[in-house]
Amino acid sequence: MAKHKKMALGRGLGEILGEVKEAYEKSIGDERESVIELDIHSIVPNPYQPRKQFDDASLEDLANSIKEYGLLQPILVYKDAHKYVLIAGERRLRASKSLGLTKIKAIVADIDPSLLREVALIENIQREDLNPIDLAYAYQELINIYSLTHEELAERLQKSRAQITNTLRLLNLCKDVQEMIIQGKIAQGHAKVLISLDEENQKKIAHSIVGQNLSVRDVEAMIKNIKTSKEKQNKKEITNPSQESLELKNLLEKNKLNFSLNDRRLTIHFKSQEEIKTLLKLIK
Repeated sequence: MAKHKKMALGRGLGEILGEVKEAYEKSIGDERESVIELDIHSIVPNPYQPRKQFDDASLEDLANSIKEYGLLQPILVYKDAHKYVLIAGERRLRASKSLGLTKIKAIVADIDPSLLREVALIENIQREDLNPIDLAYAYQELINIYSLTHEELAERLQKSRAQITNTLRLLNLCKDVQEMIIQGKIAQGHAKVLISLDEENQKKIAHSIVGQNLSVRDVEAMIKNIKTSKEKQNKKEITNPSQESLELKNLLEKNKLNFSLNDRRLTIHFKSQEEIKTLLKLIK
């Protein structure tokens, strides 16, 4: 009879991470009776899978490996009333299906279905091939679920706080640029320097990165030019007063009111109540 791996129901992120690790260690340990074979079509995906993009070339490589050596690491599932629900191992499941396999090695874990989202998030975060955007959303979900700071999340995932913060900052990019990162068209190093730009310039430079194969230094130089041009434009607007500003200046001078007009700021200096009354009459 198949032995079910009991997964304790801890409340903390660290406890859940430990449970997932324990289940995987069990799959390659001495107790081989915990690994069973399931009908591949009886397994449904985890509805909380944070990974949105699966690279076709990577899946093909995995399928070739499974074809030659077999599935070395079983998938992890739990059993509900009528079917098996995948907890971890969607790439292995997809690759096996692409080979036309009808059976797949699995470990059946006893786990509260309410923890499926957390387990899926943690399992994916531990993978090196998760793209930076999906990783950022996974971090954000864990922060929301457990009310963690960046420092606390870094400690529990054994990553640096800077790595957590820099990855989360990618969510400030517009959706078009995020999609380009997911597709692998733009590297995270390029993406980080685009964050300070508005959406229009993010898109413009992102397309230049792809079309012209720009380096990070090239992008930094482009951004510096954009910001310098914008500063010059702002300065030009300030040093060239509008028609309304000139009319106001002439009006105040005509009524002999003492004032200064700098950087779009008007300061009026009153010497007496009469001057205040004069200004009020002009406003009316």
